[in-house]
Amino acid sequence: MAAMGGVIFGYDSGISGGVTSMEQFLKKFFPEVYSKMINDKNISNYCKFDSQLLTLFTSSLYIAGSVASIFAASVTRAFGRKPSILIGGASFLVGSALGGTALNIYMLIIGRVLLGIGIGFTNQ
Repeated sequence: MAAMGGVIFGYDSGISGGVTSMEQFLKKFFPEVYSKMINDKNISNYCKFDSQLLTLFTSSLYIAGSVASIFAASVTRAFGRKPSILIGGASFLVGSALGGTALNIYMLIIGRVLLGIGIGFTNQ
């Protein structure tokens, strides 16, 4: 069960990289990045996604996972592994639901933060 945290972490790394270059995703959540990508043909592939909000979307999971693993160590030490895994699983569940039903970028980012917390707890 605990190893699933690592599997989900790796899966997310592969998915988030691909989804951030999808036109439908960019149109809905990052219209300024999409219009810049479409209108400026001289821009290189390396710099076309120059957006602080897009960077926050991508990195929020990893930052939350790093911070949560520090707190998860205290929870594990005080209460054992089972509560840590349950907290991680609940965080995965809520984060996935929020990400799947997101209507705006802020719902997506909060969902990714919750996924990061889940990763931090389950990997701990």
